[in-house]
Amino acid sequence: MPDLVGQPRLVVHLVQQLDAGGLENGLFNLIRHMPPERYRHAIVCLKDNTEVHAPIRARGVEIISLNKRDGSDFGHYMRMYKTLRALQPDLIHTRNLGGFEGQLVAALAGVKLRVHGEHGRDMADLYGTRLKYQLLRRMLRPLIGHFIAVSADLEHWLIDSVGAAPARVSQIKNGVDSTQFHPRLGPPAAVGPAGFMHDHAFVIGSVGPMVDVKNYPTLVDAFLRLIASPHPAHQRLRLLIVGDGPARAECLEMLSRAGAAHRAWLPGERTDIAQLLRAMDLFVLPSLAECSSSTILEAMATGLPVIATGVGGNTELVHPGFTGILVPPRSPDLLAAAIADYCRIPEMGARHGMRARSQVIAHHSLPAMARGYIAVYDAMLGQAAAPHQTG
Repeated sequence: MPDLVGQPRLVVHLVQQLDAGGLENGLFNLIRHMPPERYRHAIVCLKDNTEVHAPIRARGVEIISLNKRDGSDFGHYMRMYKTLRALQPDLIHTRNLGGFEGQLVAALAGVKLRVHGEHGRDMADLYGTRLKYQLLRRMLRPLIGHFIAVSADLEHWLIDSVGAAPARVSQIKNGVDSTQFHPRLGPPAAVGPAGFMHDHAFVIGSVGPMVDVKNYPTLVDAFLRLIASPHPAHQRLRLLIVGDGPARAECLEMLSRAGAAHRAWLPGERTDIAQLLRAMDLFVLPSLAECSSSTILEAMATGLPVIATGVGGNTELVHPGFTGILVPPRSPDLLAAAIADYCRIPEMGARHGMRARSQVIAHHSLPAMARGYIAVYDAMLGQAAAPHQTG
């Protein structure tokens, strides 16, 4: 909502860092779909930002790095304070555990309107129950004007565990660009190194940072079990994992040790995610914890059936027997059995993938996501303006 002199309101988004990930893509999609005549944006990164999403600067979005060092770095609080004082935002929007402390700094810097979003957890606090983090959240909770959760699981956790008042919590579903992410219109593209693809290949795929919480070694384990079996359909299998991180070396070693490196492609980070998804026949996410996975939504928009672990927001996105299959985490045998079903019954995958895309179009559009955030921002700014309008 423009201020009294017609200037768009400034929202500062405080994030850990800008990498090629779901939270970051969601942030940029949000900025792109918010009306520029009503809101302008700045992004403050606790750590160094990358140039992966440099085009966002072309939209007039200032990106500032606080260059927080690993471990204790109390100096970054002062840098954050000075940055916020210089920017003078109308509203700050922090995200996840790393942004919680920013709420206190923002209050001290005079930012009166403060929103906090929960987008998921990492290995340090998989289930949001670690005592020291719970104490931090509860201590800073009164500073937060409104909470946003991307899944019902996180919404209930904010209310039941963190103690947020239900009226101050909104669930806003992640959105996906169903025009960019669409089903392939012909045969799959010949991606990967020579010999990776062939005419009858069945590509098991995944996209995401290769970190512990994503649990990719379990997917590699399931893949190796399948190609070691005598079933003829399993000889068609190929594995494609897009992303980088410390688990990539472990997965490559597992494949090499089994003599299966030629049947897998782990290219690291890529910018052509939509094209690579269209080369897949099945999407698998073996995470130990999830919120509302943007990569699952992108796969569904591409028309892929999805196998995911039955954790967190995965259970809200994947409907067993309708759009995919849910399996327990760290269960390579059950994961292998689910993959085998799709490999052996291709018509099931086509049916589930078609339903998955319909679900995304109906419930996870980017404009709908943006409207949810706009409603929260408008309500907070309207409440702040009300005393001046009636005084």
